[in-house]
Amino acid sequence: MRHQTRVSAGGDWLRRPELWWLTLLVTVETVGLGGYLLLSNTDVQSLRYVLYPFVWINAGVVGVVHVTPRPTSRHAQVAAGLLAAGYFLVLAVLAGLVSVDLVGLFGATGHGHSHAHVHGLQVAMTTPGWGPRVGYAGSVLTVNLVPFRVIGYLALSYLVYAALCDLTGSVVSGVLGLGSCLSCTLPIVGSLSAGLAGGAAGFAALSTLSVDLSTAVFVGSVLLLTLRPTLGDAS
Repeated sequence: MRHQTRVSAGGDWLRRPELWWLTLLVTVETVGLGGYLLLSNTDVQSLRYVLYPFVWINAGVVGVVHVTPRPTSRHAQVAAGLLAAGYFLVLAVLAGLVSVDLVGLFGATGHGHSHAHVHGLQVAMTTPGWGPRVGYAGSVLTVNLVPFRVIGYLALSYLVYAALCDLTGSVVSGVLGLGSCLSCTLPIVGSLSAGLAGGAAGFAALSTLSVDLSTAVFVGSVLLLTLRPTLGDAS
């Protein structure tokens, strides 16, 4: 009887939608990446940086498929949605996906930098996940969409929304999600990090690993937010 129970549990696990989505994603990503490398003759110098975008995409999609927000009142859903949207906007601004030229916004002239930039829609083909990058540069608003970051931040925002709907979400996991933009926030705390890391050379080494660190923090954030209901029930 025990053996049959284990087989049944294994069969249920194999039928989970997360596994099917992950299998589909990995298949499409493998074909797409292989085709891109063959057609573009790109020389891969660091394999992990080529694969990191897929880690973001896969972790985010699996987390979203796994988590279903609990039913709650309409007002609570609206409030949670607004907070999740603000959360996404903060991440997008910190990551440089969206930026606003305050000089151009308030109509100041003489010291703006908008004339030095190329305006309009731009598309750049790069390694899958990092691209294709779609950007728009205007006199006030600049948008630079990096696919894996957009998907990752949308996934985090959805998971935060689900946590807010539960009203049992871990504040730690939400704050940790902000750390997924570590590669963008490192320059802001450059002077402090340089002192802690042993000077400019130490901070340069830390900056080199910023994508590694941000990926680790992102995956940790998704895991915490995804497993949050299970951990909450256990506690």
